[in-house]
Amino acid sequence: MCGIVAYVGNKNVAPLLIEGLKRLEYRGYDSAGMAVVTPQGIKLVRSVGRVSVLEAHAASDAALQGTLGIAHTRWATHGVPSEANAHPHLGQSRSGHTIAVVHNGIIENYAALKTWLTERGHQFYSQTDTEVLAKLVAEFYEGPPAARDAAAGGGVANGHGGLEQAVQAALREVTGAYAIAVVSNAEPHTLVCARKGSPLIVGIGENSYIVASDASAIIAHTTQVFTLDDYQVAKLCAGPDDTVNGTRGPWSVAFRTTTIDNVPVSREVSALEFDLQQIELGKFKHYMLKEIMEQPEAIRNCLRGRIDKREARVVLGGLNQFARDLVRAKRFILTGQGTAFHAGRIAEYLFEDLAKVPARAEYASEFRYRNPIIEDGSIVVAISQSGETADTLAALREAKERGALALGVVNAVGSTIARDTDAGVYLHVGPEIGVASTKAFVGQVTVLTLMALFIGKRKYLSDEVVRSYLAELERMPDHLERVLTQSEAIGQIVSNYVRRQNWLFLGRGYNFPVALEGALKLKEISYIHAEGMPAAEMKHGPIALIDKGMPVVFIATQGSQYEKVISNIEEVRARGGAVIAVATEGDARIRKYAEAVIEVPAVPEPLQPALTVLPLQLVAYHAAVQRGLDVDKPRNLAKSVTVE
Repeated sequence: MCGIVAYVGNKNVAPLLIEGLKRLEYRGYDSAGMAVVTPQGIKLVRSVGRVSVLEAHAASDAALQGTLGIAHTRWATHGVPSEANAHPHLGQSRSGHTIAVVHNGIIENYAALKTWLTERGHQFYSQTDTEVLAKLVAEFYEGPPAARDAAAGGGVANGHGGLEQAVQAALREVTGAYAIAVVSNAEPHTLVCARKGSPLIVGIGENSYIVASDASAIIAHTTQVFTLDDYQVAKLCAGPDDTVNGTRGPWSVAFRTTTIDNVPVSREVSALEFDLQQIELGKFKHYMLKEIMEQPEAIRNCLRGRIDKREARVVLGGLNQFARDLVRAKRFILTGQGTAFHAGRIAEYLFEDLAKVPARAEYASEFRYRNPIIEDGSIVVAISQSGETADTLAALREAKERGALALGVVNAVGSTIARDTDAGVYLHVGPEIGVASTKAFVGQVTVLTLMALFIGKRKYLSDEVVRSYLAELERMPDHLERVLTQSEAIGQIVSNYVRRQNWLFLGRGYNFPVALEGALKLKEISYIHAEGMPAAEMKHGPIALIDKGMPVVFIATQGSQYEKVISNIEEVRARGGAVIAVATEGDARIRKYAEAVIEVPAVPEPLQPALTVLPLQLVAYHAAVQRGLDVDKPRNLAKSVTVE
């Protein structure tokens, strides 16, 4: 896995592919490559390292000219990062035609397929499962459709396409997840793509089509797109003659979508909901910092149209149809991975506190392989920034099969989770490019708070209580702005501890999951070992780790467990630990116990996580910068994890 860009049209494809790969760099990768269909055949360029290395290799190859091509950034799953393992991979058909494939996902039965293909004479040059897919398509490929079929009105309209049929046949043999783009030197105006369990989006441009695993690689060329569902194939043609759709003209374009069993399906074309400016760095050095600083405006957008203070009402149109089910629910299961899971942990408190309904956060990767008990009245909430997280999607489908009502909390409009749920709420925080999620987390917490109030108002919360929470939520963007003004001061605090290789993050109640998220951010971006846990849990073992000068970050805001947190801080100080406290504005007492204090405005406890997480995001960011690391491209990480 990681990023796919493919194009068929009337422009020179190599620069366009490079541009698209650069827009996908944030997703994380270890190598890159491209295949261009030229008059001399398929030209392949691959390299280990950054896209800039691939760009230099491509610029030095004068023969890399064509209007059809595929490209990929690879994050290693099968085989080490190397030029041989980089995508695209090639296959040779029995009729002598070359097939090139790029692929996100994992082919689970690749070993058996490889054995079968080897017996049939195919040779392998990499350790990847993707090369098996390239050879498999080649095995079924018999060459381009006959010219008479196109002249008779066949071509795209009737599906008489050699490459399309070969891809369909190959995918019928495959077990696993895939998003693929495939080209052949025998069909220089045809691009075939398909998906199952891994995202793929098709952009409809002027005299062209552009395919990518992420809309950020498309937005510079078109806002008109359609997505593929699982087991669907798209054949995209753009060319100067009647090989496209049976009509003559200076340039013709046409597309056809089918299942892998060649059953025609229709796809709805929609407009992307963000623009190019939103994914540009602007004045910021890193996407992570940009997105941290965007959080006040992101939450304004998230809340817009969803608060009716006058009527003490939360407006969530996506849930209205199921309001009665939500009120009658016996249990909520909140499922996600990584940062989204931490948002679910906060929602446990929110749903039980504000809606008075049992709630449990579950790692999607564990939930999907258990034999989970789904009782009548169970509601599963899938939380995902991308809406494509493989484990979360699988957990959602498992719960639906067992009879649960399925809700989604996602950021990416039209994503798979958004389409597979019965209902849901979009975050509307704008595109998130940084690998380490920041504004999506705050958006998730905000939406889950709204959902808890939506249910609570219908069960037992008074208008006065709901109105007070809504008023506080409306003030939240201003509170976020005040916290963010401390960025430079937080950087100074971090500089005193940045060389320490072990940190603890501790919190209680609503701020325990915030401690988990703070530790995750530090690990992801700075590669410092960090652990988050409930502050009381420290005494049951982890206190043995504390030595002189060890940084221990406490979320120590004023609330129901403030005195208990102070006691935990004293235990750390007694063992020489260095305390960094996230505290409530105006709390003079906390300064007696901490080496450093970062202040946040006073808000009710259920709303604190959206504020207290901001200093921890900035701690991680400044630690990574001060350690000289690539903030936006952390090692081994991918933005959207679409494989297990």
